[in-house]
Amino acid sequence: MPGIVLCAAIAAAATLLSGITVGSFSLEVVGAPVFAILIGMLITLVCPALASHAALKDGIKFTSKKILQWAVIILGFSLNLGTIASVGGKSLPVIVLTISTSLIVAYLMMKVLHMDGKVSTLIGVGSSICGGSAIAATAPVIDADDKEVAQSISVIFLFNVLAALIFPAFGHAIGLGSEGFAVFAGTAVNDTSSVTAAASTAESIYGTDGILSAAVTVKLTRTLAIIPITLVLAFYRTAKAKKSGGANGSFSLKKIFPFFILYFILASVITTLMGLLPENGVTVFYANSFVPFMKWLAKFFIAMAMCAIGLNTNLVELVKKGGKPITMGACCWIAITAVSIGVQLLTGIFYTDLP
Repeated sequence: MPGIVLCAAIAAAATLLSGITVGSFSLEVVGAPVFAILIGMLITLVCPALASHAALKDGIKFTSKKILQWAVIILGFSLNLGTIASVGGKSLPVIVLTISTSLIVAYLMMKVLHMDGKVSTLIGVGSSICGGSAIAATAPVIDADDKEVAQSISVIFLFNVLAALIFPAFGHAIGLGSEGFAVFAGTAVNDTSSVTAAASTAESIYGTDGILSAAVTVKLTRTLAIIPITLVLAFYRTAKAKKSGGANGSFSLKKIFPFFILYFILASVITTLMGLLPENGVTVFYANSFVPFMKWLAKFFIAMAMCAIGLNTNLVELVKKGGKPITMGACCWIAITAVSIGVQLLTGIFYTDLP
């Protein structure tokens, strides 16, 4: 319990920090999970023995593993599959091609740079799907350790901030329509908080409403890719485990298969079914109170888990080894940006404005 409470307290501080606005710049662009992992790493830098203290280590480990999975499950309550199918379907070609491109680029860069396979997978998945949430879902499946997760989150954070700052003016300058920019933000920006920041800024630049809601819908459609990606990775790891450990009986499907993803799907199905029911007191409470709270709780749990990961990460070592992961992240980011714009030009979305 003491370790869990410590992570919760730091996550609360990180959440408060992310709500601060300095002039016209909101720290929400950085996000509570990033603040949490940075605070955790700074604490460990000052007091290296803290995370391994007997009273704290079990709670910190529990938070970095189990609470991280709970965060992904809770995230499912924010996904209404019906709304995503009707609104996000138009952007599907862009989503599929940007995700495919990022994963291919990450694989190629892993070979070129001779990088660790787990870090490469996390960066590729984080860049292509939904930043920290995708990394949170993928890490348990591939058995990534805290250092690998911290390295990947750091790379995703860097390009999140750059995208939120650069993309609104860039999209307007190259002639993207308001709908075109919503699709661009939803497919080329890694994390939901940064998509929100970029789309909100774009609404001011374009002088129109609706970009934010459209961009978030595209982003949520993209988030669904967590399901097939994690399942494919699980089956790949299962095949490897059977090949290497099956003969001596050490293979266990239960240990490898991401059962928490099934609960994530169940949560999204519940939200979808609730959306189909006639409007009444229960459905209104669910949509207006329960779902927003679940979104907040998922983000808070991710911040707790990132704090725990930060407490187990050596910041100096992370910086020393950061060159190759940043190069990979940059290549994925540039490739996704180019493909998103290119596919929109081919499909005619590029110049389209929202109704």
